[in-house]
Amino acid sequence: MAPNDTKLTIGGVIGQDGTAAEPFDYAKRAQWLRAAVLGANDGLVSTASLMMGVGAVKSDAKAMVLSGFAGLVAGACSMAIGEFVSVYSQYDIEVAQMKREKLATGGSSDEERESRDRLPSPLQAAVASALAFAVGAMVPLLAAAFIGSYRVRLGVVAAAATTALAVFGSVGAVLGHAPVGRSCGRVVVGGGWPWRSPLG
Repeated sequence: MAPNDTKLTIGGVIGQDGTAAEPFDYAKRAQWLRAAVLGANDGLVSTASLMMGVGAVKSDAKAMVLSGFAGLVAGACSMAIGEFVSVYSQYDIEVAQMKREKLATGGSSDEERESRDRLPSPLQAAVASALAFAVGAMVPLLAAAFIGSYRVRLGVVAAAATTALAVFGSVGAVLGHAPVGRSCGRVVVGGGWPWRSPLG
């Protein structure tokens, strides 16, 4: 084994010096990963659904793209604000609980510092959610922008959205170290229904 290599074990990781290193805590990613997955899926599904709805009554590509862009801007702002307020409420509750536990048990400042390190970040969740929403919304926008034929455009938007759902589900599973197949299938099935009606 090369000097810089590490080796996985059941209990964690063996470092360069042969001692057991702390295993990576994937739960630390849960807060921003949840916001990012939710934002990406919401941006993709809501924007694609909006564009498909407009496309079902108006065959003009410009109207379809403009509606999608408006949905992107409004949705990203809404997701950021909603995520910030939601996570800040969770933050306040956890801080209050920490203070009650410290008064009850007389915990040390080191324990309190460690607990605060595990608190959710409202700003991080808001930024992750807004950026992810914008990324998700860009998929149907780019898919529709360069297609002239009305029916082909609808089909391409639906196909691009379904493919992106599978990608988002897989990426989220890999980052969270969860089963890829189950996550991918759940995201595709859960997010794929809104644009079946316009195509049907």
